[in-house]
Amino acid sequence: MIQPDTFFAVLNPAAGAGRCGKLAGPALHELRRAGIAIEVAETRHSGDGITLARQAYQAGYRRFLAVGGDGTSYEIINGLFPEALHGEPPTLGFLPLGTGNSFLRDFSDRGAAYATESLLAGKRRPCDVLQLTYRGGTLYYINLLSIGFPADVATLTNRIFKPLGPAGYLLGILVSLLRLRRRAFPLRADGDAQLDQRRCLFLTFNNSQFTGGTMHIAPQANSGDGLIELVRWGPISRIGLLANLHRLYDGSHVHHPLAERRAVRRVEFALDAPVDMMVDGEVITAQCERIEVLPSALNVIA
Repeated sequence: MIQPDTFFAVLNPAAGAGRCGKLAGPALHELRRAGIAIEVAETRHSGDGITLARQAYQAGYRRFLAVGGDGTSYEIINGLFPEALHGEPPTLGFLPLGTGNSFLRDFSDRGAAYATESLLAGKRRPCDVLQLTYRGGTLYYINLLSIGFPADVATLTNRIFKPLGPAGYLLGILVSLLRLRRRAFPLRADGDAQLDQRRCLFLTFNNSQFTGGTMHIAPQANSGDGLIELVRWGPISRIGLLANLHRLYDGSHVHHPLAERRAVRRVEFALDAPVDMMVDGEVITAQCERIEVLPSALNVIA
């Protein structure tokens, strides 16, 4: 029989270029020595975390532990929902041993040390989950969804330059800068009278503040306020972007004349074709229809 305080840990040994696989054993041992009950399942392929979390939830687990990066948490969330909407909110803790580890940056920059302290102290707080409905399906996330420039970079990196490691990400940025596609993604937020069809560099729909580990993309986001933090940067020039790129890391980009942000409850898209998007570090191509908030649908240990 499953004990109610037992954590089901989804471990991605490949996260952080294999770093997670080397560090996870000692980190989990420390938690067990402190009296935390943990059952561990390893992923071997993309999408395994979704299946493992779904099966564990159906078996009766209600506490989960993401051992890896943002992608590991993303897969657990998509394994839990939508079924978890019909009962007590599940709890998600973190052992951030991957590359991005963005979600916890809202609370601390101390990474695994902070996450371990939070687990030992049982620091639980309510967290919203954002639900994207697209043509043909639904997905869930707790960090951010971006379209435009960040998604262009992530798509190029993941599909072409990924074998090059960090150098591949820089190549993705360089190629995206050379192309610098500034286009419209027609949408309405909270039932706006007019469809927003303005061209932009990017749009992000955020539940938390950071992406890529250190980029402070949505400095006013709050993962428990029941709102989507929508950040837009207009059609800035190539030189303007290069001159202001550093502002994405301190959050001051939202004060740029071409930028804006607003907190909304629902976004409806009027896209005529699929777009590349980055969701919690994962690259997906889909025709977005709407984003909604599921308030306090999850508890996080942070």
